[in-house]
Amino acid sequence: MRSILPLLFAIILFSSCNEYQKVLKNEDVKAKYDLAQKYYDEGDFKRAKRLFEQIAPRYVGKPQGERVMFFFANSYFMTKDYYLSGYQFERFIKSYPRSDKIQEASFLGAKSYYMLSPAYSLDQTDTDKALARLQTFINTYPESEFFEEANAMAKELTSKKERKQIEIAKQFNKLGKFNYPILISAITALDNFISDNPGSIYREEALYYRIEASTNLALNSTENRKQERLEEALDAYNNLLRYFPESQFKKKADDLSAKIQKELSTYSSSK
Repeated sequence: MRSILPLLFAIILFSSCNEYQKVLKNEDVKAKYDLAQKYYDEGDFKRAKRLFEQIAPRYVGKPQGERVMFFFANSYFMTKDYYLSGYQFERFIKSYPRSDKIQEASFLGAKSYYMLSPAYSLDQTDTDKALARLQTFINTYPESEFFEEANAMAKELTSKKERKQIEIAKQFNKLGKFNYPILISAITALDNFISDNPGSIYREEALYYRIEASTNLALNSTENRKQERLEEALDAYNNLLRYFPESQFKKKADDLSAKIQKELSTYSSSK
């Protein structure tokens, strides 16, 4: 039996491959449809996709067209070809807006772009596409079985974009230690981040680096701007403690505050 089983498996595999190649090359659309459906049901999405690709144009406008186009798009998704699955799901949504599968297609189309979203340090074009589609899905189908997953994905992508923003601001701050005018760009970037992302998990970090950037800028400013900038740096310190009294950055912030107040005291003395 041990020697027969591998032989039987090889025969079945050869027969299956032979059937696939035969149907793939002939012009019988019905045979292609039946075999594509068989492979799809069995989870062989790679072969199913190839057959659906051949017959999809032939089913446009026909009753089975909706079914073929959805399976075709989902075959791309299941084989991790997310660029094409996103495109095909969009085609399905436009072609069959009243389909029973429209909700699932909308979700899987959005998820296709989610899967394409790169690391935060890279270009975020696909992240933006995914967020736009996920937000549309969330707004359109609040009762969907996919709602929680869509919401979680949207939050993850939002956090990724926020991290990119905060890392750019921190990079400006780092470069500003060697080229002080760049600190103005760091402060602007941090102010924009704080204003645009009030609920961000990176808000505390942004508030701290706002103190650091504004302190370094103030300490290295010309005399006619120094006092004003020192006061702005002190405001930034108070802002951090207002929102995060037990901040993880409190020790470093306190040290910066001490430097600010020491410098400000010279203006009080001169008065």
